[in-house]
This record gives sequence, structure tokens and C-alpha cells, in this order.
Amino acid sequence: MNWKFWQTWQTSSGESSLGRQLLRIGGALIGVYLLVCVFLGWWWDKEPDRFDVAAHASLDAANHNRQLVTGYITTATLSEVTRILLEKRGGYLSNDVFPPGVWMDNIPNWEFGVLVQVRDMARTMRLDFSRSQSQSAEDPDLSVAEGNFFFNNSSWVFPQTEDEYRTGRRHLEAYLDRLADPQQANAQFYARADNLKDWLVGVETRLGSLSQQLSASVGKRQLNVDLAGDTAATQSTQAPEETTLKTPWIQLDDVFYEARGQTWALIHLLKAVDLDFQEVLEKKNARVSLQQIIRELEGTQQTIWSPVILNGSGMGLLANHSLVMASYVSRANAALADLRRLLEQG
Repeated sequence: MNWKFWQTWQTSSGESSLGRQLLRIGGALIGVYLLVCVFLGWWWDKEPDRFDVAAHASLDAANHNRQLVTGYITTATLSEVTRILLEKRGGYLSNDVFPPGVWMDNIPNWEFGVLVQVRDMARTMRLDFSRSQSQSAEDPDLSVAEGNFFFNNSSWVFPQTEDEYRTGRRHLEAYLDRLADPQQANAQFYARADNLKDWLVGVETRLGSLSQQLSASVGKRQLNVDLAGDTAATQSTQAPEETTLKTPWIQLDDVFYEARGQTWALIHLLKAVDLDFQEVLEKKNARVSLQQIIRELEGTQQTIWSPVILNGSGMGLLANHSLVMASYVSRANAALADLRRLLEQG
């Protein structure tokens, strides 16, 4: 055999063997990476547990040597809800650009639901709870905190969403420091019936929208009632007298988990409000009504035993998780309307 041919054959054979080894090693590394991603995705795909708002506020006040004044529980609860949003399993996932976070959608939608309620409460605290009247100056920390919470929820660099929300939380804590300090009268929390009513109006609107989106999982025909009750009312453009509403099947779980996030946050905020506005609610004989709303919303947090969100017809063989969620949300929404009327009465 030609000696040069033999050397060439050995060289090419060795290079081929090395290439196969590199391919095997690369395939093994990719396989391990994917397995790790699958495990982390399973581990992170869990909603946080609820916490006791009164116990948390008491412990927080003791740890920071603060007085448990009016408004402390509500503010401390908002701060803690924000902390959990950022520091739960897997951290904040809505702005992830690498696996497994970028593949997940249930928890990111849950995060957005929580964020909606955080933003609404931060705005209410800035506009209503911390001001005695319409001509009062805004609290500087609450004003900055609200702006931070309204930052883009999916920014991953320059600046990161988490950094903005953590800054907002630090301003909440700064407001809490001044609120609990008897020497600083410039930070206040006014537990009045009109303030509470204004926040509940926004909550009622949010729950009404969620109820409609959840109910649209099976599709429904709806008459146009946009101008009902006012013969002189007008609108920008004509709308059809009847429409069919149906949530696309690929968005069913998105709507469901956003509703889970909003109701999870609302349960804590309503429990905090129940304590901070206790005297107002008892004077209106409305505290039991608020507690019943909380009871209804707690039904939305039941364990989901199905691996996927089912979308049965409602009267068929399969369950429809969206309709079950909508029933709890709708009952809570109706009770909110009754509570708001109680607060409006003298």
C-alpha cells in the first residue's frame, strides 16, 4: 500500500473520530442543558402562597422599630406583594430572554395580574389615601413610586424592570418610615369612606373586565348596551347591535392566570384595607360585606389539579376552568357594588 496514502487515511480517520467525539460531547451538553431548563421550568411554575397581612405588618413594624399607625398595614402589604412579585421562585420572569423563562407564559401572566393591582393601589395611595383634599400636595415618595411601578413590565436591560420596581418599593418603605414617625406630620394616610369608595370603584371595574374576558372562553352573543339608560348619550362611531365575544383558545390560559394574579393580590389588599378602615366599615355596618368579598375571591385560589386549563362547553363532559373563575369574580364584583352603595350612605 502506498505509504503516503496510508498516512492520509490515518489522519482523516483520526479527524473524523475527533469530530464524532466533539458532536457527542456537544449533544450531551445540549441534552443536560435542556433537562436543567425543563426542571427549572417545572420548579418555577408555581404561584406563591398567601400570607397573613396583619402578622406581616406587626413583624415588619417590630423589626424596623415603627409604630403600627393607620395605613401601616395597607402600605406594608403593598410593599410585601411587590417583594413577592420580584423574589418568588425564579424571580421576575416577564422580561426573561433565555430558557426556561422565555418559554413560560402562565407565571408571567400571573405576574402581570399582580402588577395591575399594585399599580392601581399605588395610584390610589398617591391620589387619595395620602391626601386630605383635592388641593393637598402629593406625597413625594408615593409620587415617585407610582411612576416606577408603571415602567414597562418586560424591559430586560437599561434599565431592567426589576430595578425600577425595586426602586418603587424603596420609596414605599421611605413613605412608611415617615408615616410611622410621629415627628413627621407631612406623611399621612386618611382612612375615610370616600377614599375607600374611590378605590373600590376601580377594583369593581377591573373585576368586571376580568369576568367578561373569562366568560368569553366559550363564546357568547352580546347585545350592545353601551348607551343604555341615557337617551341623550352619544358615542364616537356606530357599533353593531349584537356582537359575538370569544377568547382565542391560545389565550385562554393567559386570561386565566392574569385573573389568578389579580385576585391573589386583591385578597391581600382587601384584607389590609379591612383592618386599616375598620372603624369606617363598622360605622357603615359594611365590614361583613367586605369580608364576604374576600371569601368569594379566595375561591379563585384553589389548587388546579389539571395539567392544562380546560375549556369545556360549560354543560359538557369537561370542566371549564375559566367559567369557574368567572363565577367567583362575578359574585365578588356584585358584592363590591353593594359595598360601595353602603359606603355612599350617610
